[in-house]
Amino acid sequence: MNNTGVQAREVDVLVVGAGQAGLSSAYHLRRTGFEPERDFVVLDHAPRPGGAWQFRWPSLTYGKVHGMHSLPGMELEGADPARPSSEVIAEYFAAYERAFDLRVRRPVEVTAVREGAGGRLLVETSGGVWSARALINATGTWDRPFWPRYPGQETFRGRQLHTAQYSGPEEFAGQRVVVVGGGASGTQHLMEIAPYAAATTWVTRTPPVFREGPFTEEFGRAAVALVEERVRQGLPPRSVVSVTGLPLNDAIRQALADGILDRRPMFDRITPDGVEWEDGHHVAADVILWATGFRAAIDHLAPLRLREPGGGIRVEGTRAVADPRIQLVGYGPSASTIGANRAGRAAVRDVRRLLAEVPAGA
Repeated sequence: MNNTGVQAREVDVLVVGAGQAGLSSAYHLRRTGFEPERDFVVLDHAPRPGGAWQFRWPSLTYGKVHGMHSLPGMELEGADPARPSSEVIAEYFAAYERAFDLRVRRPVEVTAVREGAGGRLLVETSGGVWSARALINATGTWDRPFWPRYPGQETFRGRQLHTAQYSGPEEFAGQRVVVVGGGASGTQHLMEIAPYAAATTWVTRTPPVFREGPFTEEFGRAAVALVEERVRQGLPPRSVVSVTGLPLNDAIRQALADGILDRRPMFDRITPDGVEWEDGHHVAADVILWATGFRAAIDHLAPLRLREPGGGIRVEGTRAVADPRIQLVGYGPSASTIGANRAGRAAVRDVRRLLAEVPAGA
């Protein structure tokens, strides 16, 4: 019995989230001798396998996905680049779960992680309460779309939506669309919507940076190191893409030449029928599409008070500095697919060390 008055099921390690980072962690747990359902349990709030990929819009085909790395131990091969990435990756994740018998429990929502008895963590979920010696948090960002606030936003008579709600370009036919955001999603949305819309306008807070040349391993490591430094300082993580810039491929070059990617600085206010700048310039709009990114979905960890004054959780490797029982994978520098794989391995190494140092029941 615990302080919630509910009998908690005990397990050594709880993995929260079954996207790339969570499945990688589960694989490495299994590989190093942990048995699913006996020594570790994987919980996932989504209705089916696929992580956040299952919610991506149909026009985001597998061929448009940049740098999707296979999960450890099983390659993703022979995928049709014309198929929706949501289907390709969901099928791959489902096959992966079966191949390694990971026994993911879903849909299970984790609502709070608290201090439990005997140095254990008490994990409250929609499927009951768990008591764990360590927790690998792999909840990603998809569930926390970031909506900036601007004066007049509530007066806008048109439609406002976020990337998380985008389902394809056809719904914007004949409409005047303002796309906000300078990342990969914003540029992809613009290039897809432009042939259907009556007009598109692209606004970003800072000028977009287009990257020439190949994305080398050395360049990738340098970008990850910049993100890593932020989380080491306890600052909210930035995405790896935010420090690498946008790859200048043929589609981007054509969109620049066609004037589709004609960037304007951020507007100052929203009016009932559009957006407006301080100098009085006004653009009429039927839709504002916020391609403004996501934040880490970590509210369930709030009872442990892990956040630093800077607003983020200070992390060394994958370990929360304030509580070594908590591993954060797919957070900050490990938010890319290759980073998630490496983080899963590192987190399991840390968990094994922790469990060896603190015997069960100690």
